[in-house]
Amino acid sequence: MTVLVFGSVNADLVFAVPDLPAPGVTVLGEGVRSFPGGKGANQAVAAARDGAATLFAGCVGRDAFAEVATAALHDSGVDLSRLAVVEAPTGCASICVDPAGRNQIAVAAGANLAARAAQVEEAALGPGAVVLTQMEVPATEVAALVHRAKSRGARVVLNLAPPGELPLGALRALDLVIVNEHEGAGLAGRLGCAADASGLRGALGVDVAVTRGEAGAEAATADGLAIVPAFPVTPVDTTGAGDCWCGVLAASLDRGLPLEAAMRRASAAAAIACTRPGAAASMPAAAETEAFLATR
Repeated sequence: MTVLVFGSVNADLVFAVPDLPAPGVTVLGEGVRSFPGGKGANQAVAAARDGAATLFAGCVGRDAFAEVATAALHDSGVDLSRLAVVEAPTGCASICVDPAGRNQIAVAAGANLAARAAQVEEAALGPGAVVLTQMEVPATEVAALVHRAKSRGARVVLNLAPPGELPLGALRALDLVIVNEHEGAGLAGRLGCAADASGLRGALGVDVAVTRGEAGAEAATADGLAIVPAFPVTPVDTTGAGDCWCGVLAASLDRGLPLEAAMRRASAAAAIACTRPGAAASMPAAAETEAFLATR
């Protein structure tokens, strides 16, 4: 059993600021820190730290940011044999975080635009795999991998973030779509349906999970609606919390947990991640998540 993540890998530059910048306003912060990031890499780290045998496919450049970007993947034991080094610069994100833990993010895709589904061989896409992808690499490549993985019998999960227009054929080939409220609203507008999990599932015909931050998460499946509350914590930095949720969910499904139980574990891990700075650096180990759940 494995989790295979196809997606982005970035170097995150995190600025602690007193207020998030408004248009035309310069905000002075105290300092800047660099962390590994990118939705794909974050989710791979979260899955690996939660105990899944995790493979990652993506691209970095030949620059100093590549070492920053891949540090957490290396440290977490993620298999990087499908990571390509290309001439484009490594992806980079500028993240402003205010004292309440809210963030504002700008991303330069860089090498992520060179990611190709062909980096993943057929043998990695069998029935024993959970394939997890997002929308920070080219949509055409995401769609190609979705169709290949589905045809090989893998369980295919898409985090539709950031919002992007994946072809409907690829969306309907998925086993599970994960969106937050904003992404869900955009998808609902495209499909002409309600933006909740049930409405989206009815329009797509595949399972849908909607994350709502501190309001928890819901998922609509053929068995009905599952609602999982969030765990209250005092946030330090919410960057990467959604990626933590997705990665731990994939790891939980890979170990055979039912979707609702997987959502509860993912919510616990994401709550822990919110109490720590950084994205990939904030992802908890399996033992931490289990200890957190044991007290609640």
